[in-house]
Amino acid sequence: MSQNSQALSSHLQKMILEMKLRGYAQHTQNQYLGHVRLLEKHTNKPAHQITPDELKQYLHARIKSGIGYSSITISCSAFQLFFNKVLGYNWPDDVIIRPKRPKSLPHVLSKDEILSITDQVHNLKHKTILLTTYSSGLRISETLNLRISDIDSSAMVIRVNQGKGNKDRLTILSHENLKMLRLYWKRYRPTDLLFPGPIEGQPMSTKTPQKVFLDARKKAGITKHVTIHTLRHSFATHLLEDNTDLRTIQVLMGHSNIATTSIYLHLSTKHISSVKSPLDGRGSLD
Repeated sequence: MSQNSQALSSHLQKMILEMKLRGYAQHTQNQYLGHVRLLEKHTNKPAHQITPDELKQYLHARIKSGIGYSSITISCSAFQLFFNKVLGYNWPDDVIIRPKRPKSLPHVLSKDEILSITDQVHNLKHKTILLTTYSSGLRISETLNLRISDIDSSAMVIRVNQGKGNKDRLTILSHENLKMLRLYWKRYRPTDLLFPGPIEGQPMSTKTPQKVFLDARKKAGITKHVTIHTLRHSFATHLLEDNTDLRTIQVLMGHSNIATTSIYLHLSTKHISSVKSPLDGRGSLD
């Protein structure tokens, strides 16, 4: 939601200033502001007049509506910033209640499944976006914000500028992906942004490749509940199965905590199946 779409109260203007001072990405600023406005719409009152009970009731209503965990946690982060940092209310965690993360593991795709999906994509630009996302373990927003200067073919790395948490990092550049990137460049001739959108100087919307991925998944007959973000999970899982150490995967993925990277130990069936059960070390039970 654009912060200029309607007049802002002085409190929301202070929130924008606070986010800018903290160096939040524009996308994050828009998200946080949007969540505060949703709260105002739900309660039909200015956010600074909302009581702790009203906020708790709102969060409860959002959870009951089936909203995703990620959206709820973003709401909580936005409310902590607005009520505690901007307004100085210092409400405790039992007011701004952040739900526990669900324990379910994300799905991953095999290499063959990924290729069967990309084989259904005949638009070169869209296919290059999907393969770049998978082969380098990128978030789709990171792929779409790549610039030509971020592709270092001499070192075979891709530079990710201002990824999640405003962190820069390097990740690997696949030789096969480099071939496709060169073919793509020859056809489309981008001059700055690698995958520009219809508005000059702006990247493509994430909605386009997300839809392309889902359509291609259906055509490929893949019934797993997967999204374009599954390509990133699959990248990390496949590296682990190829005996890449967790610390290296953590760096390539841009994870702050290696505990986040450790989830791929649970996703790798090859890694798990390689472990010998203690029962099998006793010989025959006959």
